[in-house]
Amino acid sequence: MEPAPSPQHEKYERLIHAAKGLPPVETAICHPCDQVSIEGAAEAAELGLIKPILVGPLERLRNAARMASVDLDRFELCASEHSHDSAAKAVELVRQGRAGAIMKGSLHTDELMSAVVARETGIRTGRRISHCFVMDVPGHKGPLIITDAAVNIAPKPAEKVDIIQNAIDLAHALRFPEVRVAILSAMETVNFDIPSTVEAAALCKMAERGQITGALIDGPLALDNAISEEAAAIKQIASPVAGKANVLVVPDLEAGNMLAKSLSFLAGADAAGIVMGARVPVILTSRADSVLTRLASCAVASLVAAARRQSAAAAVP
Repeated sequence: MEPAPSPQHEKYERLIHAAKGLPPVETAICHPCDQVSIEGAAEAAELGLIKPILVGPLERLRNAARMASVDLDRFELCASEHSHDSAAKAVELVRQGRAGAIMKGSLHTDELMSAVVARETGIRTGRRISHCFVMDVPGHKGPLIITDAAVNIAPKPAEKVDIIQNAIDLAHALRFPEVRVAILSAMETVNFDIPSTVEAAALCKMAERGQITGALIDGPLALDNAISEEAAAIKQIASPVAGKANVLVVPDLEAGNMLAKSLSFLAGADAAGIVMGARVPVILTSRADSVLTRLASCAVASLVAAARRQSAAAAVP
């Protein structure tokens, strides 16, 4: 059943509407052994966002389906022995070309990600893996991408290059008219006592030299003058990004986690989560996520998968 329109969630509803115009992406649902996980997969399938392959111990899948009143006959099943085996089998479905996305079920994130990044059997690429929150913040103009708040704890500058490029690629897949990246710190000037300001300045110079592409990039910027045009004007910051950023790159995981959660719990924002940098998008959901947030996460994955298909097709001579 499609969620009712709501001004508070119009950004997510636009993403879902865009994804519904695409073929459903075959998605390995990794260990959906509770009611919430299997409901989310079924609802996304009903909207045509994904085509689920349910990976888990069969008896536990049946029990979860009974609790959620979901008909398992509608879906392909892939039997596993336990959660680690579910993660391994979900990744193998990608390696076999049978799945174009992975969605986390009722297992720990590190169990799934360990299988994703495994050197011999995983689905790594030459790009570092990173997490993006796609935030629907009430009162803010458009979706806001925050990275990285879940995977990379204290990334080095070289790793931030990939983190930024992953976020830019995501923004293009989500059809942002213009991608404006703010590299955040505690201030908008370079201060050698605050390493994140120096890193931000270096990353901006790398973007000028074409080492990061596809976006307008500025930093260091403080949060206020990154997203508030009034704050940027008061500080007299002349920048095409300041006050209008739609991608926020945080100094480290702790800062990103606190920023995303403060928006969720104090501003009523929703946070769809996706991992970029692997062969396919990986949907990370939380048990606390609303139905709309789970659907938005699937919509994001569908749009990313479609963008990759287009890119691959364009690369063929």
